[in-house]
Amino acid sequence: MTTRTIRVTVRGAFDGLDDEQRAGLLALAAQHDVAFAAYTDEGSLTYDIAARPFFTFRFARTAQSEQDVPAVVRDAEAAAVAYLDEHGYGYKNLSAQAVDMSQVPLGKRGRKEAARGER
Repeated sequence: MTTRTIRVTVRGAFDGLDDEQRAGLLALAAQHDVAFAAYTDEGSLTYDIAARPFFTFRFARTAQSEQDVPAVVRDAEAAAVAYLDEHGYGYKNLSAQAVDMSQVPLGKRGRKEAARGER
């Protein structure tokens, strides 16, 4: 059985932030810019609080089978909630989307690498 790489994107909106929390998010905004977005084990948080209250977490997870994907999504959602709760950030409208990378068609470069046996 092969291990599947699952990319989970958790989206939501900050809710009920006080002035101190908003200022803290603004101070760290450069570190959480979409230019630094990546799917990581610990989760990558991006937002632009100056423009809008929305945020995105990107998680890289693994699953042994397709049946494991819902649990992987729940784990990623729980990790996002834990981060938000730990920092005292209110939130609403959480949603999650998962992509099984084994199901994504290879592009031209990927097909060439696969043909050469590099993948």
